[in-house]
Amino acid sequence: MPELTPTTYAVTREALVAYAEASGDPNPIHQDPEVARSVGLPDVIAHGMFTLALAARYVDEQLGEPGRIAELGAKFTKPVVVPESGTEVEIEGTWRDERTIALRVTCAGESVLGNPVAVLRA
Repeated sequence: MPELTPTTYAVTREALVAYAEASGDPNPIHQDPEVARSVGLPDVIAHGMFTLALAARYVDEQLGEPGRIAELGAKFTKPVVVPESGTEVEIEGTWRDERTIALRVTCAGESVLGNPVAVLRA
C-alpha cells in the first residue's frame, strides 16, 4: 500500500477559541496565557481533542473519503503549546494493514500523541 503524505497543520489561538466554543470546553488554559502559566504550562495549549481531530482530518484528507474512520485512538502524551504567533502540528501515516493506519503526530519535532491509530470501516 502507498505511504501517506506527511502534512503540516497551522494551529492558532483563534482556532483554539473557535474549538472551545464548538466543543463546550472553555478551560482558560486553552485561551489565556496568564492562566496557563499560573498552572505551570509554558503558554496556552491546544485541547487534546483538537490535536486528535487534526489526526482525523489528516486521515480523511489522505484517503479522500471522509467518514471511513471507524475508530481513532491515542494517548495524550505532550501538550501542543500555542504561542501568540501560532505553531504547527506535523502528521504522517503508515499503513499497518488494509484497514489500519499508524500515525505520527508531532509539534516542534516532539511526539504529542502516543500510539495514534486509525481503524477504517471495511
